[in-house]
Amino acid sequence: MSLISLKNSSETEVTVLSNRFIDNFMPRANGEFVKVYIYLLRVVSAAPSSFNLEDMADRLLCTDRDISRALKYWEAEKLISLTYTADQQLSGITLLEPGDAGQLESSVSSEGAFSGGTASAFASAVGTDSVSAASGSATSAQTNANATSRLTPDRVKELKQNEEVSQLLYITEQYLCRTLTPTEIQKILYFYDELKMSADLIEYLVEYCVSRGRKSIRYIETVALAWFRDGVTTVEMAREASSRFSKDYYTILKAMGISGRNPVENEISYIDTWRKTYGFDLELIQEACSRTVLTTGQPSFQYADKILSGWKKKNVHTLEDIRLLDAEHKKRQLEKSVSHRKQPAKQPQANNRFNNFHQRDYDFAEYEKRLLNNQ
Repeated sequence: MSLISLKNSSETEVTVLSNRFIDNFMPRANGEFVKVYIYLLRVVSAAPSSFNLEDMADRLLCTDRDISRALKYWEAEKLISLTYTADQQLSGITLLEPGDAGQLESSVSSEGAFSGGTASAFASAVGTDSVSAASGSATSAQTNANATSRLTPDRVKELKQNEEVSQLLYITEQYLCRTLTPTEIQKILYFYDELKMSADLIEYLVEYCVSRGRKSIRYIETVALAWFRDGVTTVEMAREASSRFSKDYYTILKAMGISGRNPVENEISYIDTWRKTYGFDLELIQEACSRTVLTTGQPSFQYADKILSGWKKKNVHTLEDIRLLDAEHKKRQLEKSVSHRKQPAKQPQANNRFNNFHQRDYDFAEYEKRLLNNQ
């Protein structure tokens, strides 16, 4: 079994988990992916090392497929660099420092932000690809910086003396499990005083973000600005808007190796079909997504739909059913291969007038004997 070289771009003698990774990459990553990344840091911390994926999978109590998916995910996040041999076998992994680009991408991530209308409305508000998201967030950040600057110290003091605002800041601290910094207080006051969001709506905003595991004030701000642009003014409107983007959508997106954004309209349509029309649970859909990425090397909802529609026709309900189908398929392939090897080669059949001519049987020895007797 060939070994894979593992190198680090920074020299260190201990296992160090960057704060940038904890703040900007870990919250939105699959737990198994995080395990793989931390293990890579551990292996490379002592010296340049070699190992194989099978040993890694055994150590982390997961499958080789889980390891492959995690490596592709972190490569897409630009936290590692993968190298391959001429025959496309993984030969090297280089760990990269979490840079500013990754931090910006994480800070503008709108995985939990949503619109008051359709997914296309959300796309126009926050953006569905990395370019539009970064551009939109940069604009929002600049707008917000200008707006918060209008909150003078006197205005901040006045607002903090407001009983409703004081209670809101206290509740926010309870949700975030920490004392608010002056910057965080200004953000909350900006939502209340400039965006004219009610205290109830801001409380629900914080609750919603925390429920998704996101406690960053920048993330909360992103959601708040999206709501403001989409005219979300009440808790009821916020709840209605969020219902379209349940946890299942993000679980399936992550299984496809997609993170940092909401599902777009056609992806929602596919997922709804798989869940409601086909009746598959998340476990089966994740398996189909995993096979899609391993086969095509990229997320493809159309390809995954072919897999799932095929399973639907064959009455697949559990992972065990899929294993049985795989076993039957391998058996048919093996039988076909054996049959092909045993089958005698076909003789070429000539198709000409000479071979089509009906041959007569002549005893030339008898003819020769008769000729000799007649002499």
